[in-house]
Amino acid sequence: MDVQDLERLETRLECYLSRFDDCFGRCDTRAHLTTYVRGQLSDLDAKSVEPIALQAGTPVRTLQEFLAQHRWDEDSLRRRLIHIVRDEHITSNTVGIIDETSDVKKGDKTPGVQRQWCGKVGKQENCIVTVHLAAATEDFHCLVDGELFLPETWSDDRERCRAAGIPNEIVYRPKWRIALELYDRSVAEGVAFPWITADEGYGGKPGFLEGLDQRSQKFVLEVPRTFSVWEKTPEITAQSYRKGGRGLGRKTPRVKSGESSPRSVEKVFWFSEAMKSKPWKRYRVKDSEKGPIVWEAKRLRVTLKGSDDLPGMRLWLVVARNVLDGELKFFISNASENTSTSMLLLVAFQRWRVERCFEDQKQEVGLDCFEGRRYLGLKRHLIMTTISYLFLSQVCEEQREKKSGVDDSADPRCNRRDRHELVLTD
Repeated sequence: MDVQDLERLETRLECYLSRFDDCFGRCDTRAHLTTYVRGQLSDLDAKSVEPIALQAGTPVRTLQEFLAQHRWDEDSLRRRLIHIVRDEHITSNTVGIIDETSDVKKGDKTPGVQRQWCGKVGKQENCIVTVHLAAATEDFHCLVDGELFLPETWSDDRERCRAAGIPNEIVYRPKWRIALELYDRSVAEGVAFPWITADEGYGGKPGFLEGLDQRSQKFVLEVPRTFSVWEKTPEITAQSYRKGGRGLGRKTPRVKSGESSPRSVEKVFWFSEAMKSKPWKRYRVKDSEKGPIVWEAKRLRVTLKGSDDLPGMRLWLVVARNVLDGELKFFISNASENTSTSMLLLVAFQRWRVERCFEDQKQEVGLDCFEGRRYLGLKRHLIMTTISYLFLSQVCEEQREKKSGVDDSADPRCNRRDRHELVLTD
């Protein structure tokens, strides 16, 4: 947004930010929230603390202290944000989306920074990684919550963690466990997601699937082609067995001897007679920039190879193939028997929405502009960036409603661009 845009929306922005007033004990501290959010929504080239402070006429040191040292309740700020999303944007059609993003950083002081896979540049790089939960409803999408991924090297070095202000309770957890924590935090605040989706980095972890299913959460998750399932649920046994009556017995419970071994979903697709007998059905994905893209899909009931290597829940395996280039995608879902394939694909193909959130947050509000060395500052930056982006998303949604029937797909800040819709084309 340029200065004129912000001036026109000033009253609306103040009303929006007033909803967070009780998260601050002092009015002068509360004023810095407005300064930070206005800076993130402005047309500054860089949206780190220094340029934001200089533009607002605030001492740089003061805004740095607001972010990393001043006393205010960032957890209440986050809960209030979740409540706004819950009350105004969660519907029966909402899809919750789990994903991560990474930002290149110099040096070794930024919390969680190390040489690791950086999706932003597509290679190993010195960066930080944050895990996020997003919500998508029709043309609207926003981020709901986020948390830093703390690598094991950091977690094992508590002195380094203390120097960065990382609390003792923040330790290494696999990213899929962080995703479940974000989900639980939102559910604890009354959010109910009809569906959850994620890419194969999360769908490929049986523990993540089991965690969602234990929470009675419906999901459609992409899985890697090596993901293991059984076509027919094998029998298990608790009977001990020692070859020749000697040595340690096999672990129990275990799959009975003679039962079939699990296979990768790719092998199920290519070699399963039951899968090969299923007809392809075509679905047209309408894309405003790339034109029509047609996928065809089929599905089969399979059994999960659980995190304990035993047969787990019965799931749908959905195989989708791009008609144009033959690209294959594999999805797993715990949906009921009467859920249509078109619904499963509609949920699965919503994942681009979180990627749009990341792109817009970095380009428009400075998600990647954190330059501090303290965990508290990073945590607050993630929360305030999400607040800024939610405001931006709400404004774009209102503009679309006012311009009903007008194509706004050229506006990079509005969510209508890259809209997808699935239509059965029998």
